[in-house]
Amino acid sequence: MTRRLLAYLIAAGVFVLDRVTKLVIDRLVPLWDSHEVIPGFFNIVHTENAAAAFSLFAGAAPGWRRFFLIGSSTAAAVLLSVLLWRDGARAVGSRMVSIGMALILGGAVGNLYDRVIPGTVTDFLELYLGSFRWPAFNVADSAISIGAGLILLDLLLARRAPKKG
Repeated sequence: MTRRLLAYLIAAGVFVLDRVTKLVIDRLVPLWDSHEVIPGFFNIVHTENAAAAFSLFAGAAPGWRRFFLIGSSTAAAVLLSVLLWRDGARAVGSRMVSIGMALILGGAVGNLYDRVIPGTVTDFLELYLGSFRWPAFNVADSAISIGAGLILLDLLLARRAPKKG
């Protein structure tokens, strides 16, 4: 299997998993409801977010905010698609970078779908410890975060690797 095919399969898998989980939450968990899964640590919730991560741009005018978020998500998805389409070894570096970019692409397209079709992003995973609550997130957000982490890890490992030659 080529690196390109693997990357697109990962991105498609993230998108499908994101859509399926959001559909399940939309159908089975009433909006703004919360179900404790691991007491003191993890809840399944149902929230709708018209802003970006961590409610970034929440105070912006809805029309401008939606245009900006759809535009930036589309640009990111196109850029990642082009980079992954090129010869993987030359264009994006290591396998870890390819997988990271594929995860980001799948997550970006998952949240982009929500911004275009229903107009809001469904978030449903909530982590907390005591009074500290991490903002609710979803599979697409997780994939984007893990993908960015893989790319950063690759950068750190490449800096530490002994130089050959």
